[in-house]
Amino acid sequence: MAREAAEWPLEETLSLWKREQARLKALVVDRDTEAWQRDAAFLGLQRVGGVDVSFVKGDSVSACASLVVLSYPELEVVYEDCCMVSLTAPYVSGFLAFREVPFLVDAVRRLREKEPRLVPQVLLVDGNGVLHHRGFGVACHLGVLTDLPCIGVAKKLLQVDGLENNARHKEKIRLLRAGGDSFPLIGGSGTVLGMALKSHDHSSKPLYVSVGHKISLEAAVRLTQGCCRFRVPEPVRQADIRSRDYIRRTLGVPGPPAPGQERSQKVQRPKVCPKEGSEEPGGEGRPPEAHS
Repeated sequence: MAREAAEWPLEETLSLWKREQARLKALVVDRDTEAWQRDAAFLGLQRVGGVDVSFVKGDSVSACASLVVLSYPELEVVYEDCCMVSLTAPYVSGFLAFREVPFLVDAVRRLREKEPRLVPQVLLVDGNGVLHHRGFGVACHLGVLTDLPCIGVAKKLLQVDGLENNARHKEKIRLLRAGGDSFPLIGGSGTVLGMALKSHDHSSKPLYVSVGHKISLEAAVRLTQGCCRFRVPEPVRQADIRSRDYIRRTLGVPGPPAPGQERSQKVQRPKVCPKEGSEEPGGEGRPPEAHS
């Protein structure tokens, strides 16, 4: 029988989460804070990190939280940390961070204790930053709590502030010709919430890049593009691959080829669940918004 996470939280809990988001949101820095961010070639950037949480199929409690660090610009994995965790908080749209971020913060803490020289200079997060219902997605939350520059990289458009995946949006996507082409995501409020980025010449679907913490949108988009061998930036891709492999090894389930041997960006991986609700239209990944 599938295990379920905690029941839907009480109104008091949701109110507490909203207050905590508002408190932390005030600490977000949406500009470049490091010299390498202002360099056209990112000179000085040597380590980029990626994080991911993968789920066991049929079990909304058991998951694997992973952190990888890659050399830059080589994009070779120099550190990985995968850990099975038990999720105690339920999934609530707009509050994904309260379900997943504590485990990612723990992974960064372990890295700082074990290999401080390998702490990444920036983290790429499978989710949104300021492109969020309340302007404070999982990439912002993780960035503020770790005090690291963070970039939100979502595979689906979160439809907030009037943003819609409608015919007009799809036409803009069609006009993206080459890897690196992009267009701004301007909400109904007039705020630029992020950029839709064609990350690879052969990718038909854009990524949705937004500021998490301590980086400008312009630098975030350039770096995301610079980390892409396939559609998904390599730090996030490797965190996903390795967390899924770790689940299979832990469960004793045979799996597909090891990282680097897969023939495509995503491989069918038995017994490992995709991001909660990752195929939900108009969502953020995981249930209706799971990248928030």
